[in-house]
Parts: sequence; structure tokens; C-alpha cells
Amino acid sequence: MSNYGNFFLDFMAPFFNGITTIFKGIIQGIWKMLNLLNYVDVINEYSDSLSGFGIFILIISILCIFGLFALLIILIIWLVRRIIKFRKNLHREEALTDEIDKLNSQVYKLKATNEKLMAMATAEDEVEYDENGNVINKLKEGESRFFKLTKIDQLMENYEQTPANDTVSLSQFCNDFRNYSASELKLYYTDKMIRLFISAFASNKLIILEGISGTGKTSLAHALGKMVKNDATIASVQPSWRDTSELFGYFNEFTKKFNETEVLSSMYEAKYKDDIFITILDEMNIARVEYYFAEMLSVLELPSKDEWIIELVPNAWDNDPKLLDNGKIVIPENMWYVGTINNDDSTFSVTDKVYDRAMPISINDKCLPFDAPKTSNYKITAKYLETLFETAQKTNPLSSEMIEKINNLDHYIISHIRISFGNRIMKQITDFTPVYVACGGTDVEAIDYIIAHKILRKLEQLNFSLIKHEIDGLIEYLNKLFGKNAMSECIDYLELLKKQYR
Repeated sequence: MSNYGNFFLDFMAPFFNGITTIFKGIIQGIWKMLNLLNYVDVINEYSDSLSGFGIFILIISILCIFGLFALLIILIIWLVRRIIKFRKNLHREEALTDEIDKLNSQVYKLKATNEKLMAMATAEDEVEYDENGNVINKLKEGESRFFKLTKIDQLMENYEQTPANDTVSLSQFCNDFRNYSASELKLYYTDKMIRLFISAFASNKLIILEGISGTGKTSLAHALGKMVKNDATIASVQPSWRDTSELFGYFNEFTKKFNETEVLSSMYEAKYKDDIFITILDEMNIARVEYYFAEMLSVLELPSKDEWIIELVPNAWDNDPKLLDNGKIVIPENMWYVGTINNDDSTFSVTDKVYDRAMPISINDKCLPFDAPKTSNYKITAKYLETLFETAQKTNPLSSEMIEKINNLDHYIISHIRISFGNRIMKQITDFTPVYVACGGTDVEAIDYIIAHKILRKLEQLNFSLIKHEIDGLIEYLNKLFGKNAMSECIDYLELLKKQYR
């Protein structure tokens, strides 16, 4: 071992000796320039021969030295001032950029407020007031303040559920979905991406598709709506969104009518049908997600689905829609939410509160086009798909050996990096993994993906200098615990993290 150590030291010696020589040369050069004794020694050496014109040359030489020193000092001062000025300008530009962003945000808010006020002002002509100046609720006879929802009530009076496919397996559905997207919609996704997307709904009601622009995030959710013959509802998030009224609508005090959104209409229709309803929150982080979706995140985590209640108005009127209960709506189980996120400087970062309650799926590359057999779409009910999820969870539960490995990994990460899985994420692993297996994947692939995207993602928020020495050890432990390179998603992420902070 000592021979290898000596070889390494001898091999690296020329490199470090060269660096030492460079610094020594710079220091020696500066010392020679500034050491006045060097100049005095030269004057003493030639003092006997200096007379007349020689003294003039001596004076000129001294002036030249002082001039060069002065020029050097002026140059250094100029450079320092330029650097200070550049930093001030940079700081000023950053401050202006922040101010512009704030002003743009205010403009968006003012525009949204102006649109609401304009709608109110337009409707004010139709409003009547009592003797005390209060607005009179004077809806036409039989008219509901919820126009769109009441219209759905009328359309559903004679509705009959169309036959749906109740024989397809999860793996077949994933295969059909992939082939349908490719053959009919010209949208191409890998087998793994489709498995992740479908399996994610078994553990979460909110799926987050994140990545660079143009990789087909919105298209994937849109394609699922086409596949199950029930087009997705797209809600384009705006920077001004700050509460749930942007998502569901608001009550107009002037007209005494509720301004319903497409999301609310779709939610209400879903209560009548067994179909799968997809709601796409497009560019969901262009506003702060925890502002306008916080209530939904909390409600969807309640264990009893009878408690999934959103209040639209504080009271009930005679002509309110049939499926509202005292101004409240129960969120239907067959409504799934898909948010898309572009990771760039123009958007807000998504907090842990949102990530922990959702299933993030990264789409950072495009699948190459492939020849797919012509495949038709078909109806499939949310209830049947939920049954497939439950069957998969009973048929393919995590083995005791795999649970032990996950617990060992949890203990290792806690002791070395100070982050933990938590009960919520552990439940997501146990719900997601069996369904991923039923879709055609393996349990290690599923666990690898969740740990990489829900646990190791938290490393980005830590001080990397404090954990960088733990990265190689964690990679080695993953290989030891699950097999060489079995946890490829985790290992690739950790290697990328090392490169970013190298």
C-alpha cells in the first residue's frame, strides 16, 4: 500500500511544484518592483561616474519609476472603481427586475379585479334596490343562481350510462393507451411513462407532470381523456390566482348569480356519471399552488370521502342545483387532477407541502416515434379502474423482505442525511408499487422512482457542503441493499447532484 502512496505523491509532485513556483515567481517579482534598496544599490554602483548629463539621466529614471508606479496605482484604482460600478449596476438591474416582476404581478391582479368589476358594472343595470339601498334578489321565476349547474341537472334527467369496458386488465389498458396515443394522436410515450402515469392515480388524486417545455406534459393528460372517451377539462392557471374562487368561481353580489368555472361544471357533472374526469391545471406554478389549491390538498387527504366538501356559498336557495347541499358540493371520487409545471425562472417553486401530497412525474425527454398498431379508445369507469387498483394492491403487496429494505434505507438516510420518509410517503409507496407491478413494471422500479423523486429530491434544499461526503456512501448502500444499479433513478439523481455542485 505504501508503494501506491509513494507513486501517487511522486506522480502529483511536478504539478504542485509548478503551482508553487508560479506563486513564488509572482511574489518575488512584486518584491523586486517595490524594494527601494534595489534602486539605491544601482545608484551607489554608478555614483562615481554620475556627473552632469548622468545626473539628468538619474533624475529622468527616478521620475520614470515614480510615473510607472503612479500609472500602476491609477490603473488598479480604475479597475476597482469599474468593478464596484459594475456590481452597483448589476444590483440596480436585479432590483429593477424584481420591481418589474412585482409590478407585473400587480397588473395581473388589477386586470382580474377590473374584469370582475366590469362584469358587475355591466350587470348593475339589471339590479334593483330596496328603500334602504340593499340589492334586491330578483331572479326570474324558476331561475337558479347556478346557471351552468342547473343546466346539467336538466340534461341529466334522462341520462343513461353508456356501456363501458369492464374486462381489460391494467397492463392491457396501459398498452392500449400507449398504442392509441401513438396511432391516433401521434403522441409517443415510453412504456415506463405510461405505467407511472396510470399507477400514480392509485396513490394520489393530484399528479404533477414537471420538466422542460415541449415534452408533452399537457398532451399526456389530454390523451388520457381521449382514451377513456371523456375529454379533459383544461384550467389555464393565471399569475393572479390567489384563492379557490379562481378555480370554482364566485358569487356576484350585484346579479345574485354565481360565476361558475369550467372546473366546477365538470366537477358537478362528474357527480352524475361514472366516467373518469380529468382536470388539467396547466402551468400550475405560474401562481403559488398553495394559495389557490391549498383547500383542495387538505380536503383530498381526509380519510372519509364523505368529508371531501367545498363550500361555494354560505346558504341555500330554493332553486339551487339538486346535488348541492346547503351551498356545499362534495368532491366526486371520479375526478382526477393533473398539474403541469415548467421549471424555469418565470414560475414559482413548488413547496414540500404540495410535493408530499402529490405524485411528481418528470418528463425531460421525448420518446422517439414508433410504429404502433391501430388502437381504438373505449369507455372505462373510474369505479372499475379503482377496483383494478384495489385488486392489484391485494394481489401484489410489498413483500416483508422489500418492506425491511425500505425501512433499512429509511434508517440509513435519517442517520446520515437527516431526512425521513414519513408515514404519508410510506403509504404512497405501498399503494403505488403493487399497481405499477400490475401495469407491467417491477417493484424495485416503482420504489426506485418514488424514493428518487419524493425523498432524494429534498437534498436540493440542504446545504450540499454538509452532505456531499455522504453521496458516495448512499450510492454504495443502495447497490448493497437492492442490487448493483437496481436503483438506477436514485443513483443517476445522486450523480447529477454531485456534478451540479462540483
